[in-house]
Amino acid sequence: MIGAERQRLTELLARADVVGLLAVLNHDGEEARIVGGAVRNVLLGEPVADIDIATTCLPEETMRRARAAGFKAVPTGVEHGTVTVVIDGAPFEVTTLRRDVETDGRHAVVAFGRDFREDALRRDFTINALGLDAAGVLHDYADGLADLAVRRVRFIGVAGERIAEDYLRILRFFRFHARYGVGEPDRVALAACIAGRAGLEGLSRERVWAELRKLLAAPRAAATLQAMAGAGLLMPVIGGVPRLSRFAAIADAPGEGVYPAFRLAALAVAVSEDALRLRERLRLSNAEFERVSGIAAVLEALSGRGTLPEIAHLRRLAHHLGSDAVAGGLVLIGMDGTSTEVQALIAELAQTPPFLPTGKDVLALGVPSGPQVGQVLDATREAWVEAGCPVGRDEQMAMLARAVSG
Repeated sequence: MIGAERQRLTELLARADVVGLLAVLNHDGEEARIVGGAVRNVLLGEPVADIDIATTCLPEETMRRARAAGFKAVPTGVEHGTVTVVIDGAPFEVTTLRRDVETDGRHAVVAFGRDFREDALRRDFTINALGLDAAGVLHDYADGLADLAVRRVRFIGVAGERIAEDYLRILRFFRFHARYGVGEPDRVALAACIAGRAGLEGLSRERVWAELRKLLAAPRAAATLQAMAGAGLLMPVIGGVPRLSRFAAIADAPGEGVYPAFRLAALAVAVSEDALRLRERLRLSNAEFERVSGIAAVLEALSGRGTLPEIAHLRRLAHHLGSDAVAGGLVLIGMDGTSTEVQALIAELAQTPPFLPTGKDVLALGVPSGPQVGQVLDATREAWVEAGCPVGRDEQMAMLARAVSG
């Protein structure tokens, strides 16, 4: 371990909240260590989002000690040994050491234990099995440091056995490779994922999308998705043919390109039916489906054109589908080599002034409440777009009045 890595570990252990929590848990024959992602990321010099603690204390004892010290203790998963301890607003997941009793490939029955090595070796990947005790000793039971040094994601023990314990680990393998790995995926792990692919069908759609969402936003997502597709593991997840070259083209795009729903659309959408399939297959949220389906509708509306659309046509689409959906669709269309022209259209669309008339304005002109109100507004907006989207309220209201009288 180099000096910089040791310094970062020392700084982690010197945090006041970490010192306080470990002191509370480390006495009277009990021990606690920082484990998993926090140790991994500190060694890599990357940000630490969450700090997980493994302890020999049973959940009830963890809560008793935490509350006695003035910390908030929430029994977030006591059946699996997990208590969330909140110190000065920062949450720590404190989990009793465990061993698996049985598993069905989706859920595990666990028993509490006192063996840090046994607890570490039940985890998924070697780089996630590192532990750091209060004295600063780094515990590595699975050669995770060696894998971390070469940025290799490797299953602990027999890869097929780890996957059979929870088939979601297939997707987690590719997600962690996209986030932490370099080069080609580990061959042994890849072969085990292929062998266990049937187990993906038994997973909940929410869990699949949660992993895929993180994978799509990872730094090496494009190359990793290519590897998944080559192994026959991507189509079963998205339920259709992936558009890998289009995804690769937007993978490093700033701004818009970082949003998982947009990236999902880039990977898997061409027509509206694709969005419907993805909503069902991945249990997209309403907001995610709205974004993906909007982009699909834009792609459908603009497909087959020999030239880029006029700004007036884009503004009409934006009225029905939203400006974000139109911009997202245009970005994907721009991947064919017309990106400069597309960016100019997006910029012009963004400068469209607001359309000011509302339903109240229509009612004030004597139109009765009902469907006619929306029809008048639609006709007015159409006239406003054709006129070049004038800014002034007076001119827009004059258009509204003409729509009512005509």
